[in-house]
Amino acid sequence: MGGSQPTVDYHLHPIPLATRYSGTRNCACYPQSRVPLPSQFTSASYSLAAVLAWGTSDFLGGYHTRRYNAFLFTMLVNSGGLLMLLALVTAAHAPLPSASSAAWMLAGGMSGGIGLAIFYRALSSGRMGVTAPIAAVLGAAIPTIFGIFTEGLPGKVPILGFFLAAIGLWLITRTEDGASPDGIGPAVLAGIGFAGFYLSVRQAGQSSPLWIATLTRSGGLLITSLITLAQWQFRGITPAAVGWGFLAGWADSAGTILFVLASQSGRLDEAVVISSLYPAITVLLARIVLKEHFTRWKFAGLVAALAAVPMIANG
Repeated sequence: MGGSQPTVDYHLHPIPLATRYSGTRNCACYPQSRVPLPSQFTSASYSLAAVLAWGTSDFLGGYHTRRYNAFLFTMLVNSGGLLMLLALVTAAHAPLPSASSAAWMLAGGMSGGIGLAIFYRALSSGRMGVTAPIAAVLGAAIPTIFGIFTEGLPGKVPILGFFLAAIGLWLITRTEDGASPDGIGPAVLAGIGFAGFYLSVRQAGQSSPLWIATLTRSGGLLITSLITLAQWQFRGITPAAVGWGFLAGWADSAGTILFVLASQSGRLDEAVVISSLYPAITVLLARIVLKEHFTRWKFAGLVAALAAVPMIANG
């Protein structure tokens, strides 16, 4: 009365998601406040969560591919992830994407599926020190260059963060014994496959993250199943293999959803560079579970990678 504004209980009347983002990618708001939350930090949070999920999945995949054919195990990973995503997308009643977006999603899934199988094979052969840095950095560099051309330079501080992240990633995964770089070829192929996945996801637009993850997983399952059938490598399928493959698939699919959220709420290059720090988690798990040697260089690389995150998010 008298021109006063009515009081709204936000617990009873939550702000719709579309209202929180106000049609812009530069700012979001907390649900019950007017305090702005920069989209760079929202994107960085999603990317860091994707690092944890993808790093865990790669550790499981790299370790268990020692016992099974790489494409067969990747097929199990895609199968487990797809089952989980189908349950989520059905429960959420997410709107269907357009035909063109769906085509990009399937293409990205096939590119990422091949890259992941090659990556698992290289990890299982003990070439992580060569494969991981090349695959991760190349997989990040191609979309980053694309993002700079399409969205402009992100600023001096984020650019410095990109270089610091690359240095940290190399230190984390470098070999200490001077092993010959036999894994360069597979690493390059895996990195190109990952780059194709990142770019295709971006081209899919602002579709539902659940549908993007579901269709990319479908594309990955399709291509790895065809290759497995062509090789006829079905030996070694045990309940344990299915269980570990499904677990890796669930973690990998969770990482995909988080990466999509990161790329949709911020810049492509920033989301890709931060998400590409997943080898740090793989190395830490190898140290904790397999008791692999953790050198001072790896620790320095981990610190550099962590320091790069707020620099990139400062864009």
